[in-house]
Amino acid sequence: MDRISLARSLAAVLPSRIREIADMAFSMDGVLKLHFGESNLPTPAFIKEAAIRALDEGYTFYTENAGLPGLRQAVAEKYHQLHGLRLDPCLEILITASGVQALNVSIRCVLDPGDEAIVLTPNWPNATAIVHLHGGRAREVPLAWNGGRYTLDWPAIEAALRARTRLLIYSSPSNPLGWVARPEEQQALLDFSRGHGLWLLADEVYERIYFSEPVAPSILRRCRRDDAVIVVQSFSKSYCMTGWRLGWAVSRPDLVQKATQLNEFIVSHAPSMLQRAGETALRDGEEFVRGMVADVHRRVRFCYEALRRMKGVTVAPPEGSFYLFPRIAGLRNSLDFARSLLRENRVAVAPGSAFGKGGEGAVRICCAADESVLEPAMDRLGKFLERG
Repeated sequence: MDRISLARSLAAVLPSRIREIADMAFSMDGVLKLHFGESNLPTPAFIKEAAIRALDEGYTFYTENAGLPGLRQAVAEKYHQLHGLRLDPCLEILITASGVQALNVSIRCVLDPGDEAIVLTPNWPNATAIVHLHGGRAREVPLAWNGGRYTLDWPAIEAALRARTRLLIYSSPSNPLGWVARPEEQQALLDFSRGHGLWLLADEVYERIYFSEPVAPSILRRCRRDDAVIVVQSFSKSYCMTGWRLGWAVSRPDLVQKATQLNEFIVSHAPSMLQRAGETALRDGEEFVRGMVADVHRRVRFCYEALRRMKGVTVAPPEGSFYLFPRIAGLRNSLDFARSLLRENRVAVAPGSAFGKGGEGAVRICCAADESVLEPAMDRLGKFLERG
């Protein structure tokens, strides 16, 4: 009898090349790990203590699919504090079990099988993968390199439009580029989406890790309340809560209502005690966030200056997030490069090809590690490049 196969559509969902490097690194000793997108800082004690208190207070039961009202209110208050926006916590905010889940449920709400999305790349690969997971097609459009900075490539974006294009996705501050969309670039993306009847999805998970102001510009500052705009967010980066899997989405009430219904069939809701900890993070975490961002900025600048001194390396000045994306002259296979660097010099970086179209020829370096890791890692990388 023929073996019963898996769903054929899953062939479009490719394995993570970041995870391939991670699995290699897990099996080796003495690795300087710059491949995962997380800080080496543990979750602050005041957030952990809030989760413990929540357990003691009985937050072990089901909550609303949209999340605890107190957490949605805290999210709304944070947007007012940081961006001067007044959001309706009951209608425009959905709490999710991670930023990934916010991305997943949002994309599902706007794409039918066969619909298409334009994804501005290099970009965190999950967006493209989730489009494919739901039977859509992702058309990846690389940002252009112009005058030492990444910029929007409007001819390429317009050429990617098709009859079934329904969605445009971008990330700012960018993982992996460190690029931050300027207000005029955000306005152009919004005008383009309005003009072509597209949903616009902004991954703003790194908005607090911004080196010019306390918070990066949000597309929500430029929107009307009826715009087809979605913002995906997470507690992972700003509050060092990667393992907690807690995030949120902000959008128009009709999308939030449908996404809330979908939550029931995916995870029901984020864990109740973690939601309470998230509320504490938002309300009491400003001092921690400011100190963490100052430390990250110092580490990113150290790596940036080290990379600039390496022969054959081109790297954009850091604007936000905790990544650098150096391009290496003559590099044709970044996955092989990352494997060799790991085997020979015990430094783990993410291959640029993991981040979609336009990523080949580069590697992503996470600069959120401690200086005791970054300093020898930059030294080993420089020596590896010198050997050719």
